[in-house]
Amino acid sequence: MPTAAENASLPPWPTAFHALVDRRHTLVLQGPMGWFFSDLAALLTQQGQHVTKVHFNGGDQLFWRHDGALRYTGRPEALADWLRELMKRRRIDAVVLFGQMRPIHCVAREVALELGVGVFVFEEGYLRPNYVTIERRGVNALSRLPRSAGFYAEQHLPRQPPPQPTTQNIRRTALIAAAYGIAALALRPWFPHQTYHRSLNPVTEPLRWARSYLRHLRYQLSERGWHTRLTSPAQSKRWFLVPLQVQSDSQITHHSRYSSIEAFISEVMASFAEHAPEGTGLVIKHHPMDRAYSDYRRHIRQEAQRLNLGHRVVYLHDQHLPTLLDHTRGVITINSTVGLQALHHGAPVITLGEAVYSMPGLVHSGPLATFWQEPGKVNQTLYQRFRHHLVAHTQLNASFYARAPALRARPPSVHNPVRQTRRAELPSVDLPSTRIHDVADA
Repeated sequence: MPTAAENASLPPWPTAFHALVDRRHTLVLQGPMGWFFSDLAALLTQQGQHVTKVHFNGGDQLFWRHDGALRYTGRPEALADWLRELMKRRRIDAVVLFGQMRPIHCVAREVALELGVGVFVFEEGYLRPNYVTIERRGVNALSRLPRSAGFYAEQHLPRQPPPQPTTQNIRRTALIAAAYGIAALALRPWFPHQTYHRSLNPVTEPLRWARSYLRHLRYQLSERGWHTRLTSPAQSKRWFLVPLQVQSDSQITHHSRYSSIEAFISEVMASFAEHAPEGTGLVIKHHPMDRAYSDYRRHIRQEAQRLNLGHRVVYLHDQHLPTLLDHTRGVITINSTVGLQALHHGAPVITLGEAVYSMPGLVHSGPLATFWQEPGKVNQTLYQRFRHHLVAHTQLNASFYARAPALRARPPSVHNPVRQTRRAELPSVDLPSTRIHDVADA
């Protein structure tokens, strides 16, 4: 357990996390690959809660350190009734999940809403690095954060300590993903109807990540010199940045009007060709986590030829993003959190999809055609107030795949006497039996 001095150096928990800690019995569903949800359960238990965990495949089971977890072995269409009975029988008052649009979690959120059970959604951090996001009911486009500049103009800005580093790296993340896939295959007989939102093939997935690493080495050679060129006095602020997102991200598939990343690229390039000032360029940057799966080089080359853009369009992969944000004229994104990073660096932003930070006064409110000519300036006062609100209410100092400083045990600063009534002391409700399988008994 950390000392008092060590606790004092940790950033405070956001209000959403306090609300979770103050519950009495939490149902933990599918989390990010790795130990994060297991460590979260340990903290909740230490704070006096009961925790119930449900595994949906062998990968979930591999990264769980506690006894008494449950295995869902039924068909997807039976999940709603199963969860409903489980929540009633165990008097669940909080559900925790990662990836709100995964099919199993869409079902769980609907059941929880029906029963009045609080839903706590984890996601990658709005602010990067060293944060993950936790919100009640939903994140990103489903977030209930205010979207009014006037609201944030009234916020106070008390001092917030900086987050502690989490030391996350892509290599460790790739190893965790490989282990998860292997466990899902090895334990498949115990999960006959297992589902996941993307492939868990233990052969093809490691091969894809090997391809990603080889591409990384190739791009290090082929992109030499671009950093110096783009940051030179002659080119700084004379080009726009388009940070791409992962093709399968729910931010694209559920919260944007684009059928594909290619469709987004085509629209942006066509608008640039028609409306951008002469002498400006367009830098399209690939998402590092999508390197193993997608390559848009041919599509971009064909669009550049069709639009007669010549060498005004550049497709890059592994350039240092913060440096690019310091020198870009403006950022065009669908709804990536890179938009928030851009605002932090003073780069104007336009969003072409639903984003938690899309509000007039913070991002460009006009159409894309006007952004090329007059991207505007970032209202740093509004941005700092918005950022402060994000940290205070939704950002937890942690990584899903590395260190999680915020999960180091410490007493919460908000005390809820209701939580002192332990679940074991509450009266039980008699319900019909259900097919709930304990991992220890399987």
